[in-house]
Amino acid sequence: VVGDPADGQAAGDPAGATPAAGPRRRPGELVVAGVTAALGVFVLLDAGTIVVPGSANTLGPRAFPYLVGALLLATGLVLLVAVWRGHGGQEEDSEDVDPDARTDWLTVGLLGAVLFVHVYAINLVGWPLAATLLFAGAAIVLGARPWWRAAVLGLVLALVIQVLFGGVLGLSLPPGPLLEGVTWLRG
Repeated sequence: VVGDPADGQAAGDPAGATPAAGPRRRPGELVVAGVTAALGVFVLLDAGTIVVPGSANTLGPRAFPYLVGALLLATGLVLLVAVWRGHGGQEEDSEDVDPDARTDWLTVGLLGAVLFVHVYAINLVGWPLAATLLFAGAAIVLGARPWWRAAVLGLVLALVIQVLFGGVLGLSLPPGPLLEGVTWLRG
């Protein structure tokens, strides 16, 4: 059956076929690409405000931010062009995800509360105890059982981070009132 050219169907086209539309663009992908490029511009501009000491024989503190900003800007622009031309990402076949499952807002809220407590507890009780609350609290909210094992592992992880960053690297992680006298934990 040959369609009548007057009704918009060309000869040889399957019945009901529509003419090819332009490239398929997803707004979310354009937003991610644009935000990446904008973040690169921000980093490049902000890196210029870094105070540089008078030494001329070193790279200086601006080198790494300039590199990161340039890479972010280039990546964002390449992504913008690719998405604009219709080369978007492929959707994954959710083999281990139930697409019909609803979001567990209670868990999301509890994780947010654990993070909030962690942020405000750092100055009150120090990094090791605040990090223990963060690690153990998140593990327990996500279903770790028994709770005491999550607390012990959280404490061990927090102390290891305190020793590595505060003691070995000399960075400032406040040890808190319980560990104030332990000098090798201070940065």
